[in-house]
Amino acid sequence: MRHYYVYYRVDVADSHHLEPLVRGMQSRLKCRTGVAGRLLKQCGDTLLWMEVYDNVEQPVAFEQALQKTVSEFDIEIFLDRRVTECFSD
Repeated sequence: MRHYYVYYRVDVADSHHLEPLVRGMQSRLKCRTGVAGRLLKQCGDTLLWMEVYDNVEQPVAFEQALQKTVSEFDIEIFLDRRVTECFSD
């Protein structure tokens, strides 16, 4: 089983526009893959965000769907850098 952690820093001016986009993207991704994502904000630094996707059974298909869905929602235009890390049990 694999777990994905995606983190990035948002600009304070974009945060109110970006959060609904990320949550919408996660909803569409769940429809496509069955994997529910969570959006977290770092304690003490609410501009550092992390998306968490647990228990991914089909990593190749999930990674492709994640990339496609992020692109469809234009999330990366708000970010300098978006980092994805994958861990396994």
